[in-house]
Amino acid sequence: MSEKKLFRLEGKVQHYAWGGYHYIPALLGIPENGKPSAEYWMGAHQSAPSAIAVDGQSSPLDQLVKANPEHILGPKVWKRFGELPYLLKILDVKDMLSIQVHPTKVEAEKGFARENEAGIPLSAPHRNYKDANHKPEIMVALSEFWLLHGFLPEDKLRKVLQTVKEFAPLAPIFEKEGYYGLYKAVMEMPQAEVNTMLRPLAEAVSEAYQNNRLAKSDPAFWAGRAIANDPQGLENLDRGIFSIYFFNIMEVHPGEAVFQDAGIPHAYLEGQNVELMANSDNVLRGGLTPKHIDVPELLKHTRFEPVHPKILTSESISGGLETIYHSPAPDFVVSRIVLQNGQRYEHTSEATEIMLVMEGAAIITEQGGEPIQLKKGESVVTYFDTTYDIQSNAGAVIFKASVPVQSI
Repeated sequence: MSEKKLFRLEGKVQHYAWGGYHYIPALLGIPENGKPSAEYWMGAHQSAPSAIAVDGQSSPLDQLVKANPEHILGPKVWKRFGELPYLLKILDVKDMLSIQVHPTKVEAEKGFARENEAGIPLSAPHRNYKDANHKPEIMVALSEFWLLHGFLPEDKLRKVLQTVKEFAPLAPIFEKEGYYGLYKAVMEMPQAEVNTMLRPLAEAVSEAYQNNRLAKSDPAFWAGRAIANDPQGLENLDRGIFSIYFFNIMEVHPGEAVFQDAGIPHAYLEGQNVELMANSDNVLRGGLTPKHIDVPELLKHTRFEPVHPKILTSESISGGLETIYHSPAPDFVVSRIVLQNGQRYEHTSEATEIMLVMEGAAIITEQGGEPIQLKKGESVVTYFDTTYDIQSNAGAVIFKASVPVQSI
């Protein structure tokens, strides 16, 4: 076995329909192939593990971890998580993602076991649970980024129900039964009633959207876009439109971060980000998607409470070379390293780390090892307890994924 503990890493591009065509190929320096490139995965999730070259042979990271977990992850991470606990991604959101909720760890374990016992194949389109893990996630914006995030505070939601005349019949439900009663009513509403309630609104917002009269801070903008992008248009209206009006709309600027915990309903709307999450692909969907929607399961796992959106604060460490984004998740922590010409970043990893060069170029050298030249879009993985330094002749911006010290 090689004694090296620092390796180049090749991630996997995911071609989901909502992705853009240009951003990820340009980042990675690969040709466009006519398919949308929505996500670039770096990690050891069994459905799309990254590959690293060990002793001249390309090997999937998940298999390497299984073969020698304590050497790669460190004994404490292996004991606590039993796997590489995070998945690092780059996202390019051209079209809105489905409205979604992620389960808690306990519920994911139950749901995964239940669907396994029922004999539902992992690849089945009607499967809810792809693994037994929770999926908290943090995103750091790379561009102006828009998303839906949690239910509006009561006063704001009440105002929506009063001012959008089509929603008038829903106001008494909210007053009597709160967030749960309101959301259950629209999610279980027969499609014919959804069409009847939403069509006047849909016609008005579609006209305003097509004529560029709406700001992105207005839910009507995203409702208009959802209708414009839906092959059924005004015929069969997507009940996800209710969520656009009931949830907070957030605008996040480059370098700002947002955390999504289990049970918080959300949807990415537009932009590019770095996303770091627990090593999971569990998604319960609630609309704005042709994919499987399981309303009872969604209602069971959604947190029906007001959310006051927060931009996460970051902390400067490593003599100002690194900015770390703290979140409540024990599974992961993301940071951004910015090097000017001639600056040197030195570190010893306390867990497995994955690093991606977002801008510029860098040279990373394991103590006693050969330097690895990295250009924009290239990434590396360092095993547990690896001492290395990074330098840049032209400047570099690097995103790093690791496990929080308090979890180790």
